[in-house]
Amino acid sequence: AGKATEPNIYLVVLGIAQDGGYPHAGCRRNCCQLVFDGKQTPKSPVCLGIVDGENQKVYMLEASPAFPEQWRRLQDISGLRDKRAPDGIFLTHAHVGHYAGLMHLGREVMGAKNVPVYAMPRMEKFLRENGPWSQLVSLQNIVLQPLRADSAVTLPGGLRITPFTVPHRDEFSETVGYRIETPRRKVLFIPDIDKWAKWERDIAAEVRRVDCALLDATFFRDGELQGRAMQEVPHPFVEETMRLFENQPASEKKKVTFIHFNHTNPLLWDKKARQEVRGRGFTVAEEGMRVGM
Repeated sequence: AGKATEPNIYLVVLGIAQDGGYPHAGCRRNCCQLVFDGKQTPKSPVCLGIVDGENQKVYMLEASPAFPEQWRRLQDISGLRDKRAPDGIFLTHAHVGHYAGLMHLGREVMGAKNVPVYAMPRMEKFLRENGPWSQLVSLQNIVLQPLRADSAVTLPGGLRITPFTVPHRDEFSETVGYRIETPRRKVLFIPDIDKWAKWERDIAAEVRRVDCALLDATFFRDGELQGRAMQEVPHPFVEETMRLFENQPASEKKKVTFIHFNHTNPLLWDKKARQEVRGRGFTVAEEGMRVGM
């Protein structure tokens, strides 16, 4: 039944983990052992899909290393199983979990034709000038679509996607978040940022302007990484973000949807941690979760 009542444009969460996925390469700790013991299910790196049923279009935000299963899931969810490739892929930055999946579009795998890949100037230059990504461009597996910060891309169905820069470790490219909107609803997507205080915008004010905000929740708290200084990989701790919003109304807290969990983050594998976060009024992203647009 349900199909007729579903919104015509909706966003679907295809992956919730940090770049390395869950379980994580090289991890022998309990967090990842739970998967090998069959007590937890694997989770793929962050990726969102957008389905526009009326215009028969599907888009992806991020091309993660789990692209094969995420693309198949998006085809199945949308019912557009004959579609050969996404109608557009929007990239946030050049950290492996966010763009490495582009390799599947090349001649060794899908041999895709002219897939629009939306990228900021440094990201576009990185793909154009470095192999193996440059081959995707030269063989026209992908067509790079330049983005400008705070300038919207307008797609069919009244869908607008606007990139904005955020502070992050920008070794090869700048880093952006996205504002995804239709005339009905607005969603914020910031999978990676260093710390909220480093951003020139106020995250609470940004959340007020949208209906749902998928925010960086790489680590739950300080001290989570063993044998590694956490200031080397700054992200807003979930505890910090919850503190930041603790005096906000319940309606604002509920919009904050945590995503992009490192394998050490108990929100991936600890039911009690998820219950605590939800009990404080926040939302925890799950694979398959849909947001009507």
